[in-house]
Order: sequence, then structure tokens, then C-alpha cells
Amino acid sequence: MPRQKHERSPSQDVLKHPSTKRAKEINGPDNPYDELLQRIEKANKAESEVKPRNILHWFRSKDLRAEDNRALHAASQTAKKGKGALLTCFLFSPRDLEWHGTSPARSDFMLEGLKLLQAQLGALNIPLLQLTAEDRGEKAAKIAKLVREHDVSHVFANIEYEVDELRRDLDLFEKLGKEDVQLVLHHDQTILEPRKLVNGSGAPHKVFTPYYKMWLKEVSGDPSLFDTVEAPAANDENIKVDYKDFFDQPIPELPKDKQFASEDERERIRKLWPAGHAAGMKRLQDFLGNKVQSYATNRSTPAADNSSRLSPYFAAGTISVREALCAAHTTNSSSADFSSAACPAGLSSWVREVVFREFYRHMMCVTPHKSLNLPQNLKFDFVEWEDDEEGWKKWCEGKTGVPFVDAGMRQLNTEAYMHNRLRMNTSSYLRTNLLIDYRRGERYFVEHLVDWDLCNNTQGWEPSYTVFNPVVQAEKCDPQGKYIRKWVPELRDVKGKAVFDPFARLSREEFDKLGYPQPHVDYKESKERCIQRYKHNMADAEP
Repeated sequence: MPRQKHERSPSQDVLKHPSTKRAKEINGPDNPYDELLQRIEKANKAESEVKPRNILHWFRSKDLRAEDNRALHAASQTAKKGKGALLTCFLFSPRDLEWHGTSPARSDFMLEGLKLLQAQLGALNIPLLQLTAEDRGEKAAKIAKLVREHDVSHVFANIEYEVDELRRDLDLFEKLGKEDVQLVLHHDQTILEPRKLVNGSGAPHKVFTPYYKMWLKEVSGDPSLFDTVEAPAANDENIKVDYKDFFDQPIPELPKDKQFASEDERERIRKLWPAGHAAGMKRLQDFLGNKVQSYATNRSTPAADNSSRLSPYFAAGTISVREALCAAHTTNSSSADFSSAACPAGLSSWVREVVFREFYRHMMCVTPHKSLNLPQNLKFDFVEWEDDEEGWKKWCEGKTGVPFVDAGMRQLNTEAYMHNRLRMNTSSYLRTNLLIDYRRGERYFVEHLVDWDLCNNTQGWEPSYTVFNPVVQAEKCDPQGKYIRKWVPELRDVKGKAVFDPFARLSREEFDKLGYPQPHVDYKESKERCIQRYKHNMADAEP
């Protein structure tokens, strides 16, 4: 059974979003990414007279590692120039977890990784201070207060590309400027900075394929883009006297609505998704050593489980994309050409998926309204969605009567994860065949996935005219029906191709014995209903 969604205030309604007019303003003159870049450029040009004293690195929820962390490395280097110490902090925001709907699995993975990071830094005499912001709007003020109290001259952090986080850093610039403290922000989540790859007209690419081709060209011409940076240097041991209260502080506890339903569930999920940098690197090496050779062949075959399963580690930043591609670079005979013409098929195919992650961050900076619960194509905001609560419940529980869709939803509800091929099929079925607002499905994924990432999730759920036929998809991607039989035990003993569409391919007597539901809607009829609805609602829409 899916987890009961916690109570939310009206202001946090899952479908709430600004107007399409406001979206255009945020994409244009009010784009916070543009403003942040301008502030960074201005700060870089200024001749600073601030001498390094104590240096603070602020860990965000997407860079929880000591290895190859650009802002942390720069903070360490700056600390060496002065007589102070390197301090670090993590700012816990329970309201962020509530606002976004972050799953217990994702929340626990983050805090378990934080615990390991704290111990690792402690061995280097580097304290990891635990802060809590009860109000989402007080984060910058919390950091400014810490700066004042501990004689900090510089604050380092890595950029997060979503609108709220960009605005938070703009607020931090204002508050630290009043304290005469330097804020130094780094690009860390991607190989190439968002919006750096442009077309012939000088505009950022908005289509993946030309973006991907240019990305391949850029990195093959400059392998240094994969270079990693060292972990921070140790502080002098006397810091444990001066800042003894900063060490071994308790890791924040999750709110009640972010805790697992039981201890058994928590241990099972932790076993599936062990936290921390070492666990992520072990999984990376296992993938490159044992799975990548067949990835191109099996990446769309969920029963093969040939994916890297690195997405939670990328989402929490417990390993960096540079570390992953540096390892791939070594696997590829130290060649930085990951094109299909110059690279083994499996490796090239996997790198292409990694580039999709980069593209999503690029697009978040091109059209930032996507982080505000609005579709890329704003016309889709005018679609009249169905209020089908029975269909919604069946989709959530994996009881739609469509085996491939149901298998995917049951994997999600059990493992806090779903194979990418199923993510496409389950989302298509919800917004097309059930005609339910895609944002409800997007939120459900957030509340269950261990690898939730706003950039990936919002753009993976982007509505379009593309429709997946779940029976055809199952026959193609799960030809033996192994994935369906694993996750839908009612169909375990169904023979042959009947497992893909038992209601249509078995006699009524045979079907009734299965204890499996009939399809909630007819595929062809519901698809046609959706296409006509889209055309009718969007034809004259003027965002």
C-alpha cells in the first residue's frame, strides 16, 4: 500500500503554481539565475581587502561529500592563507521537506550520508555544525548569524539551480555584504555550466540532441573538465579546544511524517540504498566493471536490472558527476570521446544518460518556471484534467489492470525506486489514459523516490503529445514477462504473451481466477479522449 500523504496547508496544495504570465517574467526580466550570475561576476571583479580569518563552507543537500567538492576545496585553500580555521555547516530545513514532499527514503538517505560525512570531517579536525531553519525564509539569516558569532571572513557554497534556492543565495549576498563578508559560489553539479552551450544564434539549446552533440565535442576537446579536486586539508588539532561544541553535534531528526512506517522498512530500504560516498563509489566501480558492457542492450529491459542505480548518489551529491565520468574516462582507455563512434556502446549509452542530467539543469536555468509547478510548454497549463479519484487510487497502488504500469508502481512502493522505462510508462498512463493532472503524479514520485531530484523529476514528468502503449512497451522491453511476474504476483503463473494483457488475451473464466483487476479504462478510447482534449484546450490558449 502507498504511504499516506501527510497533511498540507492550503498554500502548499500540490497543484498550486503562479500564473503563466508570472512564469514568463521569471523566465525573462526576473530570472533569478541571471541576477545571481551578475552578483557573482561583480564579486569576482571587486578587489577584496578582506583577509582570510575563519572560513565557512555551507553544505547543501546536493553536495554531501568531502571528495571532489569544488566549494569545499576552495574554502580549504582559502583557509590555508589565513590564521583561522575551516568550519563547515549543514542547514536542516524540515519545512523544505514538507514543501517539496520529500520521501522518507530520500530524507533518511540524506541524513545517513550527513552522519558519515560528519565523522569523515571530524577525523580531519573539521567541525560540521548542524543548524536548523524552522522557517524556509530564514536560511540566509541563520548563516549570517553564524558568521557574526565566529569571526568568519568568507562563506563558500555550491550553486543550486532551482528558483527558491537561487533567491536564497541572493538574500545571502545581501546579508553577508552588510557584514563585510565574502560569499563565494561555485558551479559543482555539472561538467559544463548551465546555459554555456548555445546554438548558432547564441541562444541556449532547448533540444537535447544538439545539446548532447555539442557536449560531446566540448568534453572530448578538453578532458581536464573531468579533473577532480582534493578533499579538504586537516585543521590544526587545537580547533577541538576552541570549537569543541561544534564537533559531534547530533544529526537532525526527521519529522514524524518523514519517518518510515516501521523499523523493518527502514532497514530494508537502507540495505537497498546504503548511504555515503564510499557506497556510491563501490556501486560505480561495480557498474563499470560488470554491467556497463551490456548497458546499451539492456538499459530498457527492467528485468535485467542493468542500470547503475547511482541516481540517489547523484541526487544527494554523495558522489560527483566528475568522479563518475573520470572513472568512465579511465574505462574508455583514457579517451574523453564518449560518442558512439569512438566509445564502446554500453559506456556511450550510459554517458548519454548522465548528460541528460546536465541538460535538465541547463534547462532549469533557461526556463526557471519549471521549478514552480508549471510545464515547459505553458499551454499544457490550460488542459482540463479529469477528477478520477478511483483511477488515481488504482494508479498509486498498482491496480490499474495494466500489468506493465502496475509492476512499475509496485516497484516504486516497495523499493523507493523505479526503472526509468517504467517511469516513462507510468507517467504517460496517468496523464494520457487517466487524464489526471501530471502534477499529482509528479508529487507522488517525490513522496516515494529515494533519488528524487527537482530538476530531473519535473522535466521527466513534462506533459507532451507522446503516448506510450504499455502493452507494446512490455512486449518490447520485458519480452519474457519477468519484470511483470516479479512485481505482479497475481500474474506469476500466466503463460506466454497473455501476461502483457491478460484481460484481452485470456478467457473470462481464466481471467477471473487470477484475482487481478480489469483495466480501469480502455487504452485506445482513453488515448483518443486525451489527444482531443489537448487539441481542444490548447488550440487557442494564450499563456
